[in-house]
Amino acid sequence: MKLIADVKFESQLQDNPWQKLKAFTDARIALGRTGGSLPTRPSLEFQLAHAQAKDAVLKPLDVEFLKSGLAKTGLPILEIESQAVEKDLYLKRPDLGRVLSEQSKTILQQYRAEHQQHWDVAIVLGDGLSARAIEENSLHFIPALLEACKEQGWQIAPLVIARGSRVALGDELAEILQAKMLVMLIGERPGLSSPDSMGIYYTYNAFKGCHDALRNCISNVRSAGLAYPLAIQRLVALMRKSCELQLSGVQLKDEHETPVDMQHSPAKRLF
Repeated sequence: MKLIADVKFESQLQDNPWQKLKAFTDARIALGRTGGSLPTRPSLEFQLAHAQAKDAVLKPLDVEFLKSGLAKTGLPILEIESQAVEKDLYLKRPDLGRVLSEQSKTILQQYRAEHQQHWDVAIVLGDGLSARAIEENSLHFIPALLEACKEQGWQIAPLVIARGSRVALGDELAEILQAKMLVMLIGERPGLSSPDSMGIYYTYNAFKGCHDALRNCISNVRSAGLAYPLAIQRLVALMRKSCELQLSGVQLKDEHETPVDMQHSPAKRLF
């Protein structure tokens, strides 16, 4: 009987020469391959990221958790909602997410009538397309933002938590409270590497029907993205400049320069 020599097959798992680039981005690069397919680990990580993005959109905002955390600021907290609180309606009718419910409008009007003091800044926390982003970022962000506003001598209106919120929901709120500067913190549309990304929309002299060209946006505020101190520096710089020019939006340029020691802050990896 003729013996056949034992054949040893090399591993089919192929390393990608771009592997070192993964240290600089959360993007799905240099995943490797097994034959013509992805290795098991990156394949499962992709499925997990997709599930996290869907959960971020569908998860309801934990208002009591936010109120408990924000109580430490010492500011009054108001709770409002749009005309599209249910997620199904919110996703199908974005226009209703920009309009205050009648009950919320009444709450704001009554509060304004009972408190006649002057407010410079109104801060709104809206769930948007990622309640997770607001829950994970706002409790760290708000105290530092309040401190920066106090250093500028600005008077802060009650903090407002908004459910079923689109960006424009804050416009009528600022108009009712007569606050000249509106800071809208809102959960951004989740990506496959950023289900926790918070956006900041700033508007000077906001009013109902205000269009997007009158806003300034600071995006990707999170532990693995734009750091809180840097985001606050940019925001306060915009606010100061807008008070000088009495405008915001496309005519207000972001001229803030990033300090060298903050350009290379460590980022959290998701996986």
